Amino acid sequence: MNNFEFASPTKIVFGKGTEKEVGRHVAEHAGSVLIHYGSDRIKKDGLFDTVTESLKAAGVEYTELGGVKPNPRLGLVREGIELCKKKKIDFILAVGGGSVIDSAKGIAAGVLYDGDLWDVYIGKAAPPTQALPVGVVLTIPAAGSEASRFTVLTTEDGWYKRAFNSEILRPKFAVMNPELTFSLPPYQTASGIADIMAHIMERYFTNVEKVDLTDRLCEAAMRSVIANAPVVMETPDNYDARAEIMWASTLAHNDLLSTGRVGDFGSHQIEHELSGIYDVAHGAGLAVIFPAWMKYVYKQNVSRFVQFAVRVWNVDERFDDPERTALEGIARMEAFLRSISMPVTLEELGIPTADEKLDEIAAKTFEERGSGVGNFVKLLEKDVRKILELAKA
Repeated sequence: MNNFEFASPTKIVFGKGTEKEVGRHVAEHAGSVLIHYGSDRIKKDGLFDTVTESLKAAGVEYTELGGVKPNPRLGLVREGIELCKKKKIDFILAVGGGSVIDSAKGIAAGVLYDGDLWDVYIGKAAPPTQALPVGVVLTIPAAGSEASRFTVLTTEDGWYKRAFNSEILRPKFAVMNPELTFSLPPYQTASGIADIMAHIMERYFTNVEKVDLTDRLCEAAMRSVIANAPVVMETPDNYDARAEIMWASTLAHNDLLSTGRVGDFGSHQIEHELSGIYDVAHGAGLAVIFPAWMKYVYKQNVSRFVQFAVRVWNVDERFDDPERTALEGIARMEAFLRSISMPVTLEELGIPTADEKLDEIAAKTFEERGSGVGNFVKLLEKDVRKILELAKA
């Protein structure tokens, strides 16, 4: 196990009706807030009114900015930055899922930053040292951004999708009521599940040895998601199953499962190019890329893939043929994704598979990342191209 420092200061406010308390939590930090959200669905279902009534009761003034899209855009973040400066807003409240939260974090970082914020995302400038505080009312369990230090944005100039991370971005609180996820469309629910599984697996596949405790935590989280996924797909208003999925989304990305180990985010970086260029759902893109990555890298540490197969997917271990056991675990992962109607090939995802398109994806993966991608196996551009080939059909 490696040395590590761990802090996860986001206050989690979990359970039924907790969105009614958001005003009190905001008031602990600020007197004026920007409510940031995506579509008008939160107004149609009454959540916006619930949030604003709570803010009013707590004496908090609010301004709203909607319009966040999946794969959130830099343009809207810049609009939010100017709005906050003009209105002298001192807190950002994200009401939505990962895209809304990431956009809110971008605004929060940009308000107090003097340079071009995009330079931070592409690694041209150092991350800011201060940001406005952010709070969350979570409506889509998937990205784990409600308690993470990461933000991801897409620029309309060239359709690049990039991220940066800093402790200043961790939300002050996350209000999490599983009831708010009952009305999610099945595809969005399934994409979220795929995203959660990817976050856990990115921590799980490590070359660091003697990390049994976090191995077991990762395995327990994955098994819980696997067990509850068919329940929420078949009965969307099952509170208990939704609660398990929602809590798993947070634990998958708040760094607890990373302690003492080095994970591998190569799959995420490859997928960012898919969703940046083609605007596909992030979780659906990961459902395609992650199994292909597994097939390409499993020989690096067959025993870890055997452990994954046996402990997570209940594969009967073939002691005379560990490679067969490892491949069966990958096959069961793919079968699980198919069972919740996720694509597992680029063709199913609707991504063009002509050579020049795959070359573009591979090349963009390495812009600003010339030294290689990933840790479990360090990938070069030619490796990413081969992974995309495995993902074709």
